[in-house]
Amino acid sequence: MTIRKPEVSWDVFNKLDLRVGTVERAESFPQAKRPAIKLWLSFGPEVGVLKTSAQITDHYQPEALLGRQLVAVVNFPPKQIANFMSECLVVGALEPSGAVVLLGVDWPVDPGLQIA
Repeated sequence: MTIRKPEVSWDVFNKLDLRVGTVERAESFPQAKRPAIKLWLSFGPEVGVLKTSAQITDHYQPEALLGRQLVAVVNFPPKQIANFMSECLVVGALEPSGAVVLLGVDWPVDPGLQIA
């Protein structure tokens, strides 16, 4: 059974900039300590293209991610992962095994739309 995290205020939640990004490029990331995939997501003209490293190899192959629209946090500070600078964080459901199932949208939307 998973224990809920402590409550946060709406002000804290509203500081997160969650947006829809379209995967433009994806490739394996063998230099990462844990198996990962490098992703380049387009968030439209307001945010541009941001890259990330995602530990999602349990369910995904790079070529199958092209064109997918995913939910990501775009206002975390950049983070160095091996020889790669991650600029956003894709979000997903965490299975008991530790595998991640990515969160996306049901219908195509314009890249960069904010999550409400």
